[in-house]
Amino acid sequence: MERSTLDLWVGLFVCAGVGALLILALKVGNMSGLNVSDTYQVYANFDNIGGLKPRAPVKSAGVVVGRVAGISFDNEKFLAKVIMTLDKNYKFPRDTTASILTSGLLGEQYVGFVAGGDEKMLAQGDALKLTQSAVVLENLISQFLYSKAAEGDGKK
Repeated sequence: MERSTLDLWVGLFVCAGVGALLILALKVGNMSGLNVSDTYQVYANFDNIGGLKPRAPVKSAGVVVGRVAGISFDNEKFLAKVIMTLDKNYKFPRDTTASILTSGLLGEQYVGFVAGGDEKMLAQGDALKLTQSAVVLENLISQFLYSKAAEGDGKK
């Protein structure tokens, strides 16, 4: 009888461990926020989205107000089209600016909203006209090196 009780407790402990690992995996993969509230979709076109991925957060003033639903390439405009799903509890003016930002120096990328002053609010399927693309570290380094090289040529 003692052996079966011990086996039962070990089994429960193993099941609890597997459950904890599952919850941790969902948290790391941004899958834990199963959104059952009402949402609406908007989209924005960017010159460069850097390392932005689907399910990345959409934040305004540091608060997560939605998620990136999808990313595609617009063959007519030659721009990246980012579709975002926003919670209906959060309303933004039509002149809201969308920027691709990075958490920390080399952290994950997300879409940041800065609200404008328009009277009309964004609705289902609207496009954000004011966008700022991701800052690509390699481009910044190459611009810095090019400007330093140009300074060196001018001194001779």
